[in-house]
Amino acid sequence: MAETIELEIVTPDKQVVRDQVEEIQIPGKAGYLGVLPGHAPLITELAVGEISYRKGGSTTHMSVAWGFAEVLPNKVTILAETAERADEIDVARAQEALKNAQARLAQADSEEKVYQELAAVRRAETRIEVAAKK
Repeated sequence: MAETIELEIVTPDKQVVRDQVEEIQIPGKAGYLGVLPGHAPLITELAVGEISYRKGGSTTHMSVAWGFAEVLPNKVTILAETAERADEIDVARAQEALKNAQARLAQADSEEKVYQELAAVRRAETRIEVAAKK
């Protein structure tokens, strides 16, 4: 069995990552998935969360929001609406987004608006958590 697996992460704007890695953690809709080389094929919807991957002795952390992941035995392709490395995150902007989303959540007057604002809160929280890992 191979010791690495190809990881490709793309957004509508750019290719964020293309590398050979040893292990990947993906925030799937039903929970986090750990992926190693030789993993069984699957497709999953992404949730808002943190992608981490290990290469050599270092682990890289990224904030990701929505999209899909295709896992094959030798490659993982992630198509995400947004993806940011920890060192790319503007923490002040993320904190402001969290504050604004919490205020909108307090004023939400429908189930749909509550869902939208909870997602915005989770995205801002994830960005802040990931930025702290740089």
